[in-house]
Amino acid sequence: MSITKGDITANIEHHKNKPKKIFFGMVSNMIKHVFLVFRTYLDLFIDLVYGYFWEGKRTPIPDLEKKHAILTESAVTLAKKIRNKELKSEDLVKACIERIQQVNPIINAVTDERYEGALKDAREVDKLIESGLTDDYFQKKPFLGVPFTAKESHAVSGMRHTLGLLCRHHVRAHEDAECVRLLRDAGAIPVAVTNVPEVNKWMESRNYVFGQTCNPHHTGRTPGGSSGGEAALQASIAVPISLCSDIGGSTRMPAFFCGLYALNPTSGYTSLKGSALRTGEEKSMASIGFVSRHCSDLIPLTKLVVTADKTPELNLDRAVDVKQLKYYYVDTAQDLRVSPIAADMRAAMNRAITKLTADTTSTDNAPKPYYHAGFNHMFVLWRYWMTHEEDCFAKLLTNNTGTAYFWKEFLKKLVGMSEYTLPAILKLADDQVLPPVNKQWAEKLTAELKDDLIKLLGEDGVLLFPSSPTVAPYHYSPIARPFNFAYWAIFNALQFPAAQVPLGLNSDKVPLGIQVVAAPRQEALCAAVAAHLGEALGGAQPPCKINQ
Repeated sequence: MSITKGDITANIEHHKNKPKKIFFGMVSNMIKHVFLVFRTYLDLFIDLVYGYFWEGKRTPIPDLEKKHAILTESAVTLAKKIRNKELKSEDLVKACIERIQQVNPIINAVTDERYEGALKDAREVDKLIESGLTDDYFQKKPFLGVPFTAKESHAVSGMRHTLGLLCRHHVRAHEDAECVRLLRDAGAIPVAVTNVPEVNKWMESRNYVFGQTCNPHHTGRTPGGSSGGEAALQASIAVPISLCSDIGGSTRMPAFFCGLYALNPTSGYTSLKGSALRTGEEKSMASIGFVSRHCSDLIPLTKLVVTADKTPELNLDRAVDVKQLKYYYVDTAQDLRVSPIAADMRAAMNRAITKLTADTTSTDNAPKPYYHAGFNHMFVLWRYWMTHEEDCFAKLLTNNTGTAYFWKEFLKKLVGMSEYTLPAILKLADDQVLPPVNKQWAEKLTAELKDDLIKLLGEDGVLLFPSSPTVAPYHYSPIARPFNFAYWAIFNALQFPAAQVPLGLNSDKVPLGIQVVAAPRQEALCAAVAAHLGEALGGAQPPCKINQ
């Protein structure tokens, strides 16, 4: 092969530029390191300031009385006991209502209730069972007589359906959302609806209609959003089934903050009809999901809300041997918008890696580090794909009677006249003021990350991923760190299934955890690994004493 003069010139230029590239690379890394150190101390300062105000407001929730101990059992177990006439539905629903009435004055989770209606439904279930039912009937109604609650953005017929908006404070649902209907068809009994942020778009469950929901593990901290009311009740051992949804971590975030299991299924496999005013025809990266103290409930409940003709595609009943799976992990992302990973969160990840390393049958399957440049831009990628959602936040804020505008609402906020919280107004700024994300760049990077992960994970691999940089933050402090939810949101953008795994508590008795992510339609892997790790490393811990 002949070498041309141009080749020689190019080679000379390459060697001339190499020292410059090395120099600029070193400078870039130094700046990045300085910034991360700054962010670390900034986070410590934020926690110090907010902790000074909220740490002293930590109020314990009531201990679980012996007569309510039945609520510690899984929804699957409770359904079986009702079916076998070992437990009456009325007694279970009564225990659920009494426990909610004990804890709700402290956590402020419930926005509307149908206690009398639920007890009436339960008595009818008990009569049916006493009259004699076939196994076929129970198969069609696997959760017959088991009470549930739903986040208030899911329409529950006859109950308030405000979405946290003052302009909808009087609105009640005229029919059930599809996910609620499916739960009712399975025999479950709706008891109450729970608090959300305005139109589900914030990391805290707070609004001007119902106020602020508190984390039962630490009432000075948020239970998360948007399914914060559900997670707070579930963690308080007040309800067997908690119906949620997730478009940017809205199921997994509250599960993590409150120390619960959660499963967010592959996008497009659950109906959103009647949830946050959707028709069900929209294409969305949102999914219907559940939070629970019992990982064993997640797959049976998810099966209920998966669109019937798509159920076989997910293979939710697939048998999984966790010792034969391939494991990968990301211990921290390099997205400079989010906070650095805290020491207790890093320790939780290390415990999971150590456990799986010991459990795998081959060194080829032992957890291996993985990284992709897409994780450097988690928030921006999610922000871009949010522009593909068919609903309009600015219109939803007005109950679709007009459009809310950032500058107008911001000025009204300054003089105390806006009907919206500051996070909602900042969301308007994000939609209306900040420049859009570059379409070609975002779609190319998303496709590269998605394709690389699908190829890596296949049908027998999972990715361990941090849940968040920190444990549940103090109330209002997320406004100072608004991008930290990106650790959950990136998998909505990719449309991957993900499970949230509780891993006990930190030294401050606040929940720890990680995410388990799999390729599309591999929910069974997520659930199996979540169950394995949760059982071994602390799982869901109660926020109160349980009297047996």
